[in-house]
Amino acid sequence: MIATESLSKRFPRVTALDRLSMDIGPGVTGLVGANGAGKSTLIKILLGLSPATEGSAAVLGLDVATRGGEIRERVGYMPEHDCLPPDVSATEFVVHMARMSGLPPTAARERTADTLRHVGLYEERYRPMGGYSTGMKQRVKLAQALVHDPRLVFLDEPTNGLDPVGRDEMLGLIRRVHTDFGISVLVTSHLLGELERTCDHVVVIDGGKLLRSSSTTDFTQTTTTLAVEVTDNDEHPDGTTALRDALRTRGIDTETGGELPGAGHTILLTAEGEETYDVVRDLVADLGLGLVRMEQRRHHIAEVFKDEPGQEPVTERAAAWAATAAAQQAGAAQQAAAAQQKEGGAR
Repeated sequence: MIATESLSKRFPRVTALDRLSMDIGPGVTGLVGANGAGKSTLIKILLGLSPATEGSAAVLGLDVATRGGEIRERVGYMPEHDCLPPDVSATEFVVHMARMSGLPPTAARERTADTLRHVGLYEERYRPMGGYSTGMKQRVKLAQALVHDPRLVFLDEPTNGLDPVGRDEMLGLIRRVHTDFGISVLVTSHLLGELERTCDHVVVIDGGKLLRSSSTTDFTQTTTTLAVEVTDNDEHPDGTTALRDALRTRGIDTETGGELPGAGHTILLTAEGEETYDVVRDLVADLGLGLVRMEQRRHHIAEVFKDEPGQEPVTERAAAWAATAAAQQAGAAQQAAAAQQKEGGAR
C-alpha cells in the first residue's frame, strides 16, 4: 500500500525525515511518534502535497513525485485540525467533497447518505455543523474521507478532543472501515494504548528516522511477569505488604510496579507456570484481601522509545513523551480495572 526508500525531507534549520525506508501492507497501521517526529511531513509527502528532498515514495503503486493527483483521487484524508464550515450541514459538506472526488451528483448524494449512516450521523445530517460536538465533527471528517470509497485512508489524530466513550466509538468505526469495507488505514495517534487495541501493524519514527516497524502482536507479546493488585482490609491495612510477605514465605520474590501511577500498590513476580496463579489466589483468600487484578504483563509500544543496542538513538523529547504516554496508559488500565471491580461489587 505504501513504500518509501531512503526518503528525506530537509528544511533550512531541521531535517524532518532522514533516509526513511519502510513498507506498509493492507490493514490498519498506526504511525507513532512524538510531536516533531516527522509524521505530518510524511503524510504530506505521501499525499503528493510536499516534495521530498531525496529518496522515493509510492502509494498504491503510484510515485508520489509524479502522480500525486491520482493518489489523492484514490485515497481519503482526515485532517487533525477543525476545518469544517460552521454554516453548512454535514450532508452539504460531504456531498461537496464527494463531487470534488469525481462522483456524479446522484451517486454523491447516495454515497453521502450511506456514509453518514455508517458513522452514526444520519439523524443529524441536515444540521449546521457549527452546532456539532467535537465527536460529531470528527465523524463528519471521517465521513468525507470515506465517501468516495477509497482503497486507503489517512487519519490524523482521529480521537483528538474525544472523551473515553467517544474514543472507543471512533476506534470501533476505524476497525470497521477495514473489516466491513476492506479499506486500509494509516492512523496517527498520541495515545499508544489506542493503537495497540486498533492496529494490525505499527510504524514508530523519531527524529525523522525509523525506530521499528512490526505487527502489533510483536510489540505486545506477553512476558513472564505477573502483575497482582489487591485491596486492604481491617486486619491488613496494607494489603500489598501483607501479600508480599506471604509470598516470600513461599519462596516467591516480588517487587513493586515501578514508577507508574499507582504502581506502589502493584506486586510484580515471575510466573513459573499455572501453579503460581494458584499460590497467589490461595494466599489472597487466606489473607481476606480483595483481588483487583492478576494478569501477565505485556510489552507495550512505549518500550520502543528506550535506547537499545542496534537501534537508532532515541531523542530526549520522544523518551519523555513515551514515558508520559505509558503512564497515561497504565492509569487508564487501572481505572478500567477499578470500574470492573466496582461493577462486579454492585452485582
